[in-house]
Order: sequence, then structure tokens, then C-alpha cells
Amino acid sequence: MIVGVPRESFPGERRVALIPAVVPNLIKAGLEVLVESDAGFEAGYTNAEYESKGAKIASTRQDVFARGDIITQVLCYGSNDRTGAADLPLMRKGQFLMGFLRPMGTKETVGAIAATGVTSFAVELMPRTTRAQSMDALSSMATAAGYRAVLVAADTLPRIFPMLTTAAGTITPARVLVIGAGVAGLQAIATARRLGALVYAYDVRPAAKEQVQSLGGRFVELPLEVKDAQDAGGYAKAQDESFYARQRELLAKTIAESDAVITTAVVPGKKAPVLVTKEMVAGMAPGSVIVDLAAERGGNCELTKCGEKITINGVSIIGWINVASSVPYHASQMYSRNITNFLLNLVKDGKVNLNMQDDIISNTLVTEGGEIVNPRIREFFGLPALAVQ
Repeated sequence: MIVGVPRESFPGERRVALIPAVVPNLIKAGLEVLVESDAGFEAGYTNAEYESKGAKIASTRQDVFARGDIITQVLCYGSNDRTGAADLPLMRKGQFLMGFLRPMGTKETVGAIAATGVTSFAVELMPRTTRAQSMDALSSMATAAGYRAVLVAADTLPRIFPMLTTAAGTITPARVLVIGAGVAGLQAIATARRLGALVYAYDVRPAAKEQVQSLGGRFVELPLEVKDAQDAGGYAKAQDESFYARQRELLAKTIAESDAVITTAVVPGKKAPVLVTKEMVAGMAPGSVIVDLAAERGGNCELTKCGEKITINGVSIIGWINVASSVPYHASQMYSRNITNFLLNLVKDGKVNLNMQDDIISNTLVTEGGEIVNPRIREFFGLPALAVQ
């Protein structure tokens, strides 16, 4: 079987689905690797490197899709709402597709993928289990985004992050608040601490307190009763609006005292909760920064504009999307290892083995045979359950 790696087409996307280092492992498993020319160039991986590891180079995107049995992408159609639709005519029945699909986006988009006949896998549906950890691309990209968010905040803030003792006096450390202590939030905490900031963090999940403190952060405790803070997969669950209203009220003082606020709170399949209101922004000092990693889901800050950096009353609000792509070399490295481990779990003796008893496969499988087959996605879109065969 041939694994095809097309060049990413989303505007500004610099990552690549597979890097040269993983090619020998795939060849050893009985697969061939076909890479579109210069697919890895923006991430720092040349055609020559791919060829030296045993991959073949295709001159066109059409060739990759025509010859590839398994197509691996970072942003497949679904997560790529700008240029991804151009790939639909290139897909065919019996082909396999894996990458970020945003399966809880729109029914029409997922239906269009199904209509091509491809068997598609959405890596963002990977179960959060020990066995699947090495395939968890969502966590890998969140790690890159959390790291990068702090650098963006530090670059924008007109203050120095660490405490410095100088002949001109002592410079006090910047105060950074991280809202949401998931993978991205924890990486943001660790990065801000390494830069010398005084870091506070808040999360609705009480279990996050120990993780925050282990990284040198100070956990912000609010007198709020939280019910079912997380689901079985470890993701934060949506709360009702009265909870968020009280949460905003209690967080207001901490936000006003912060030089930089990094928000990471998202709930799978839902609009991001608003945690920072325009009134809170008005209470922040001029020069303060908000980096909203939930911008693509509507934003944790009421004033965030998706994909933009704006300034209101001297406060910079950064709602950039696709943040992991700004560190493409290592983001590609992590993603490539996730995809490779997924492929090695999926392919046995050179053939795809759709073992539906394997929760890694059954959880991530979205479309097959022209249908949306994932029970979770069907339920999300209000589709009737498929008959058991």
C-alpha cells in the first residue's frame, strides 16, 4: 500500500503530515511513502531528505491522490475550510484518509467527505487512553500552541517577563494568568515559568491543581461548586451559564491584576465559553495582553476576533488560529510520530485492518462506504443510528 503525503494547502499552513525520519518504519511495515514535491519544505524538510530515507517524490498533488491508498494530511477538508474542498474530486472509493477533519463542524462538510467513498479517520477523536497516548495528535498540537502562546504574549507585552536585579533597580516579574489547565495550558504555565514570570492558573477541574503546582504555578481557587467537571475522556465539560457568570465575577480581580492572560478553555463540539468579558478587558492596565487560543471556537474573550490581533483601550487581544503551525519543524515532528503510530496500529501485513474491537480505530473512524458511520458524530448531528450488521 502507498501512503500519500500531499502538501498542506490551508493558507499559511507550514506543517507536513509525515517527516523523513518516520519513513523507514513505515517501509519496514510493508508500506511505500509518496510525498508531494516540497511538501515538507516550509517545515524544514527537503525532498532530498525524504528520498534518502526511502520515500518517493510526486511532482503533483493529483499524482499523490491518484496513487495513494492512504492519504495523510494535517488539515483535511473539514478542518481546512478555505481550500480543502479542492481535494474532494481527487478522493475515491476505497481510499483511506487520516488527519484533522473537524468532524463536529457541519453535517454538510462531513457528508461531503462521506460522499467521496473514502474511509476517513479524524485524529481529534483519538481516545485519551494509555495505549493511544502516542497517537494523540490533539495533545501534541496543543503542546506546541501553549508554548507558542507564551512567546507571543512575551513579545507583545511592553514589560520584561523575569525579575531582574540591576544597577538601575529591581524589575518585578510579569504576572501571567493561564485559564484552562489542559495540555495547552500546562505547557503555557511551564513556558511562562521558564521565562521567569509569576504564573497563576485556573481550571474548573479540581484535579488540575496538583498539575499546576507541580510546574511552579499558583492555582486560583474560586468558591464555586463544580458538577461533572470532566468527561470520561478527561476533557472539560460545559457548565451552565449561571456557573460561567459567577466564574467571570470571581475571576475579574485576578484578570485585572494580570499583565498577560492566556485562555485555552474549549469544550469539544461546542462554542468556547466566554470567560473574559469586555468589562474585564476595560479593567486591565494599558499594555496588557490576552492570547486567546480558543479563538477558532468563538473565543474565551468576548472581544476576540478570530485570526486577528486587535487593541482596545491599550489592551492587545490576539486571536490567531492554527498557532501550532508557527513552530512547524517540531509540530510536524510530533504530529508525524502520532500518525506513524496510528498507521502501524491500523496496518497489519501491509493491509489496513479495520478491527472495530480496537477503540482507537472505532473512535476515530468517521466515514466508510459513503456513510457517516461514527456513532458519536451521528448522534451529534441528530442522525439515526445505523443498523447493526
